[in-house]
Amino acid sequence: MKYRAIIKKSDGWWIGWLIDLPGVNAQERTKAKLVESLRVGAEDMLDTEVPFEPGAEMAMIDISDPVWTKSSFENSTVS
Repeated sequence: MKYRAIIKKSDGWWIGWLIDLPGVNAQERTKAKLVESLRVGAEDMLDTEVPFEPGAEMAMIDISDPVWTKSSFENSTVS
């Protein structure tokens, strides 16, 4: 799966976060390490078991892709 990330350089550090997975963020000295840290953070979050209370349900909600993802985003990559 692919997740949208915001990354930028600030005061000698690369900082970033995943828009689609709130709570996954990182700060590293290099862009490559930042991307790796975000990937590991996403994997850890997605591997976390979520306990459910009796009577609770899990539901999947289908949401259409935003219009902007169908054009410029598909052509951009992080290296």
